[in-house]
Amino acid sequence: MIHSDDMMRVTQLHKTALDCASDLNDPNHQNKIFRIAKQMVKETQDILGSNCLKEISSKVIVDEKEIKDLWKEYMEKLMNEENEWDHRISAGVKEGPADCIRIDEVAAALNDTIQKSLQEKA
Repeated sequence: MIHSDDMMRVTQLHKTALDCASDLNDPNHQNKIFRIAKQMVKETQDILGSNCLKEISSKVIVDEKEIKDLWKEYMEKLMNEENEWDHRISAGVKEGPADCIRIDEVAAALNDTIQKSLQEKA
């Protein structure tokens, strides 16, 4: 069940998206859109390190050497377990730099999203 507050939020988001899509030639809006796109990319990246880990015994470890030793134990245990595999999965190697996000791609994605949400709303 959709509440009126939710509908108002969706409508406001639609208006904001339409404003962003219509003002893509304005440098201020371009910076805002690219900042949002960069943030979205950053949010999907892997975490590369941690400050602490919890052992099986619930002891929190903060020493870098102990964290590495705990990861080493975990990976050795993981790699030495026998797992069934049917060899049906294959994937190519991805090499090279990430693709550059262009303004026309952002505009097309925004327009597609807006159109889909408007069709769902109707």
